[in-house]
Amino acid sequence: MNYQAIIEKYYPEENELKHILMVHSRKVADKALQIVDRHPELGADREFVEEAAMLHDIGIFLTDAPGIYCFGSQPYICHGVLGADLMRKEGFPRHALVCERHTGAGISLQDIERQQLPIPHREMLPVSIEEQIVCYADKFFSKTKLEREKSVEEATRSLLKFSDEGVERFKRWIGLFE
Repeated sequence: MNYQAIIEKYYPEENELKHILMVHSRKVADKALQIVDRHPELGADREFVEEAAMLHDIGIFLTDAPGIYCFGSQPYICHGVLGADLMRKEGFPRHALVCERHTGAGISLQDIERQQLPIPHREMLPVSIEEQIVCYADKFFSKTKLEREKSVEEATRSLLKFSDEGVERFKRWIGLFE
């Protein structure tokens, strides 16, 4: 798969949004690949991890997040599901799962219902080791402070707005990936 060609298809113009997407995704990919290289015992598919990390936020352009130059119509929480739809249309269902399961530390059906989130009512928790690695790596990088990597403590705190369950999942990943 050529992830760059897919990015070019949906982000054909050189603009601030594409810059944010590319810088953020590359940082997530690099951190995810470091985890893969440090932990061969996990048996993660390195090539897939890089592709999925580069494409995990492909759907952001469809959302309304002006602070990061997204002027679509959907709430930002939907970017993973929207990206998953794009990846399925492109013929990459495995990459689609990473897109839809990376938000927060994954989102359970219970949290979707409790918070009345405008996303499909189903489990959206990372399952495969590759999904977990990309989701974990993503928590260290924001799209508003591109140059900075969060500490483990900062990344953990950023999950508090999602759910206690997500924080606990992230803490398990710290033990597994660090």
